[in-house]
Amino acid sequence: MDKNILGKRIKKLREKNNLNQLEFSKILNISNTTLSQYEAGNRTPNDEIKEKVADYFNVSVDYLLGRTENSNSEAGYSRISNSLYVSNLPKEAIKQIEDYIEFVKQKYSSD
Repeated sequence: MDKNILGKRIKKLREKNNLNQLEFSKILNISNTTLSQYEAGNRTPNDEIKEKVADYFNVSVDYLLGRTENSNSEAGYSRISNSLYVSNLPKEAIKQIEDYIEFVKQKYSSD
């Protein structure tokens, strides 16, 4: 078993979202040195940081820890925001909801 799966998953998610260490460390309110140590496996984040990472990337803490390969936060649900879950909807309906949320964000960010 990989001893640094947590660090590798944080790095993978950060890079997938086009964030450098400095940008993401600011989001987490930690130093970029600390984030670097997490990613290298030299230091382990506390539970609060793990939750912040999971919430930011919309994944479960279990995914970060390597306990599951399913990155969804809730089994049977698709997370479309930090506080909104939908279940039993076809993927097309979820996509429409996501598109509408993006539309609303754009509409109100231009004011």
